[in-house]
Amino acid sequence: MPTPLKAGEVLRGRYRIVKIIGQGGMGSIYLADDLRLEGRQCALKEVEHDRTLPADLLQQARDQFQREATVLARLDHPNLPKVSDFFSAGGREYLVMDYIPGKDLRLMINDAKQKSTFLAERDVLNWASQIADALSYMHSQNPPILHRDIKPSNLKLTPTGLVKLVDFGLVKILASNEVTITILQGRGTALYTPLEQYGGDSGHTDVRSDIYALGATLYHLVTNQPPPEARELFLNPSALIPPRQINSEISPRTERAILWAMNLHPDERPENIRDFREALLGSWDPVIKPRANLPEPSLGDLVSSPVDQALLWFSALVIFISLALTLMK
Repeated sequence: MPTPLKAGEVLRGRYRIVKIIGQGGMGSIYLADDLRLEGRQCALKEVEHDRTLPADLLQQARDQFQREATVLARLDHPNLPKVSDFFSAGGREYLVMDYIPGKDLRLMINDAKQKSTFLAERDVLNWASQIADALSYMHSQNPPILHRDIKPSNLKLTPTGLVKLVDFGLVKILASNEVTITILQGRGTALYTPLEQYGGDSGHTDVRSDIYALGATLYHLVTNQPPPEARELFLNPSALIPPRQINSEISPRTERAILWAMNLHPDERPENIRDFREALLGSWDPVIKPRANLPEPSLGDLVSSPVDQALLWFSALVIFISLALTLMK
């Protein structure tokens, strides 16, 4: 992990570091004062590329960051932080975004658990509507933009009640010729990541991957329990407890929409965010196709990385041996 910057350091003669507000494997996120605009604070997303890469590949990665940052800077939506600047310093790349005050929804879940209660369904659906708006906007760009890391901690609730989808760390831009570029390679947070995304950049992801992640996030919000990982569900589909068995106060409609979004096979999910939002909030209550109507997903369909395929089969073998030993006792 890169050595983090210290409070008081100034980057580009403009951004003075206040503190770290997030950390990841390839860098940190900082709260910074904008010295050019008095009173404005911003968030600096730091990216340090793998310095073991050959010089030509390292330059390609830096050029790619510049291209992608330019695309993100053009986004303008009330439920997304505005990207205002990007630059290089000390061998690292920085993306400058609006700093979003407020609590993230992971903290809201923890507060509800401590009080032995659940978040109100009407509030969760309101947040879901806002995030669906943001995703619809991203997915409608040319080329479409995927977020790929939707989760409660990446959803910030502002004091005015607006929800912002933050952290563009794994954003994926779908080029028309099927070539994809990403700001940071990665797979997202496992609890909310569909199987097809386990292949990293080589995974066959599309807008339905974000729909899975949003469905998994909503599952956590209405139940106070994180969903099982997709690879666990691949081995044991019954591990996913229907939301109403945990929180009987939510509507059958909400449960059906969440489970529809969380199907392992992309073809079994809503085709686009508009259909998912309509199922969750609108007048259309779809009849979800039974799994028998569609082919079961195979590892080849969903996970393109040989390492991840081996990991899944190894996990299956461990589970089988554990069950066998239990039965022998």
